[in-house]
Amino acid sequence: MADLTSDFVGIKSPNPFWLASAPPTDKEYNVRRAFEAGWGGVVWKTLGAEGPPIVNVNGPRYGAIYGADRRLLGLNNIELITDRELQQNLKEIKAVKRDYPDRAVVVSIMVPCEEEAWKAILPAVEETGADGVELNFGCPHGMAERGMGSAVGQVPEYIEMVTRWVKQYSRLPCIVKLTPNVTSILPPAMAAARGGADAVSLINTIKSITNVDLDHFSPFPMIDGKGSHGGYCGPAVKPIALNMVAEIARHEETRGLPISGIGGVTTWRDAAEFMALGAGNVQVCTAAMTYGFKIVQEMISGLSQYLDEKDMELPDLIGRAVPNFVEWQHLNLNHVTKAVIDQDACIQCGRCYAACEDTSHQAIAMSDDRVFTVKEEECVACNLCVDVCPVEDCITMRTLEAGEMDLRTGQRVSPEHADWTTHPNNPAARHAAE
Repeated sequence: MADLTSDFVGIKSPNPFWLASAPPTDKEYNVRRAFEAGWGGVVWKTLGAEGPPIVNVNGPRYGAIYGADRRLLGLNNIELITDRELQQNLKEIKAVKRDYPDRAVVVSIMVPCEEEAWKAILPAVEETGADGVELNFGCPHGMAERGMGSAVGQVPEYIEMVTRWVKQYSRLPCIVKLTPNVTSILPPAMAAARGGADAVSLINTIKSITNVDLDHFSPFPMIDGKGSHGGYCGPAVKPIALNMVAEIARHEETRGLPISGIGGVTTWRDAAEFMALGAGNVQVCTAAMTYGFKIVQEMISGLSQYLDEKDMELPDLIGRAVPNFVEWQHLNLNHVTKAVIDQDACIQCGRCYAACEDTSHQAIAMSDDRVFTVKEEECVACNLCVDVCPVEDCITMRTLEAGEMDLRTGQRVSPEHADWTTHPNNPAARHAAE
């Protein structure tokens, strides 16, 4: 089996799968069970300042979005940071790290945006033997209204300022957790880098309302007839997270900044995609809350087998796809594909025909006996038919070879790369040529 040992900013763990700061990491009991199940590390649920603990609601804390088979696609939560005493958390962190020295234990922290507050809590965290700290600049509800969480994460100047405090008052590796509730993820990431962050983690939850109770006319989860926005996570946010991770990994000012990828990691494949786009490890929450801690065993075996099949080591995977992530204008316009329907696999459901005929390019024909074929002279290779087909690999895309005739345009496929930056229809390209 491939070696999955991870070294993330000097924090070592037996594999790159960490539990994210969330209910699964709220106490010693959970974390011990997680480590026994095989998790490589945890980010302890966010600690607050010394004093009276946070008070959470005593009612439903989650709203859910389901797929057609009731598979959980996304969770909206209105839970806040830990509602347990700081000293109790610190005592448990110390005990866990003592008993599991080979596992990564990172402590998430959120205190008021005041230098003294950070100066006070950091030595106490360091004394536990924890491997690092994660600065929670992402919580979109409850804490943001108190001037913490995403209220800090949406202001690059605050991110840089607090990160500098943390680096000044602690020797531990500093991971800055970024909020996705911004127009661009790059200014916050650059601010973290300027402040001296050892790494960033993303994404935190997305500000959202998942559904409305149509009997009581309140957002859900509902507390005494009222609801509030919460933080959205789970498989549904994965595309947003992948894009933000990749944006940081490829930008000239943030390229090389270590990234801990978060957002919808449910399988080993999800984890591999995050790492291929630049993440050094991944953090998981919703999948563990849905299927239990032992899901990590499938992640470990799957990723190990994948690396063996590719004859790769774990570091070889990290960032492998980043060079292939380009802006639209650099895509090759001379690359031509056409849809192909496997008649032996086709179940004649007609979804491809309905989708293409009603909403796309009328490029699929249906015979009287319900045989579906592609009209290449109309097919623009949009891939919609592949996406709506319920039979895997029934419809595939065939790449036309150089010199082959594209029946839609009446032109032969050119072997040369040609993109929008040089296209004759591009006014900017024409002006540059002139």
